[in-house]
Amino acid sequence: MLAALPTGTRLAVGLSGGPDSFALACCAAPLARSLGLSLHGFHVHHGLLAQADTWAAQARALGEQLGCPVHVAHVDVTGAAALGMEAAAREARYAALADLSQSHGISVVLLAHHQDDQAETVLLRLLRGTGPEGLAAMAAQSRRGGVAYWRPWLNVPRSRIVPMAQAYAGQYGIPLADDPTNLDPRYTRAALRVQLAPVLDERWRGWRSILARHARLAAQQAEILAEVAQADLQGLAPEADGSFSLARWRELSAARQAHVFRHWLQSQGALMPTEARLNDILRQLRQLHALGHDRRMSVRHGDWLVSCVKGRVRLTRHL
Repeated sequence: MLAALPTGTRLAVGLSGGPDSFALACCAAPLARSLGLSLHGFHVHHGLLAQADTWAAQARALGEQLGCPVHVAHVDVTGAAALGMEAAAREARYAALADLSQSHGISVVLLAHHQDDQAETVLLRLLRGTGPEGLAAMAAQSRRGGVAYWRPWLNVPRSRIVPMAQAYAGQYGIPLADDPTNLDPRYTRAALRVQLAPVLDERWRGWRSILARHARLAAQQAEILAEVAQADLQGLAPEADGSFSLARWRELSAARQAHVFRHWLQSQGALMPTEARLNDILRQLRQLHALGHDRRMSVRHGDWLVSCVKGRVRLTRHL
């Protein structure tokens, strides 16, 4: 994967302080050096736990051992409780990684998500009813906020990664750490890991690899669906402001109307609405067409406003 990058490329590895990212950094550093790549370490300091300062110090110590500069970003998620602490911390983390990438000229960030993480994500999205695209879970390569994220270990079980991390920790004399919230059932993913995973382990020992395979197959289907949605969107007479023709949209089947509308929201950077909210917006659009193009519609969707004026549907930031 790294061999495809041009010599001199600056990339980073996300260092959480846990064994997974520890091992990834240790594996990536010598490979990057042999390929003429410049590897950095990014650590996001959430400040939520007493161990946060220790994890940052360990990240810096590992960087010194590997000959990689480590950059630490401090974030505050206490004011984002409406998203839920897990979601708020995740959003803050990606925002910090994007800022660090821009500040240090980084084009690719390596993340240590592994097969166990992927299987958990599939289960969580299934329980949340995210639909076929959501069941594709994490992609091996994705872009977010102008940054490319690569996850080289999505098909590697954590049971293979932890021994590597332990060996490297002994070699460099740096103690491994792990986030105690990973095993705290008050958090959704941890509850799955602590309460549900042991039951699945006892009854279906290979469930993680099966769900990871399901994610790969779902990703293939999601790619096809995205191609269909993009083709449909191009048929809606889109304009530079991101708006599309209500009349053209009405010519699609109900299923494709919903599908292309979700794709359009995503392309504009908006969050996906709940099923009930989506159905309400679609109902208003269909009703608006029946009433005539002289009617207007304006619906709040999170930080966005879905509006229709003179037969053009557009999305704007709500100030």
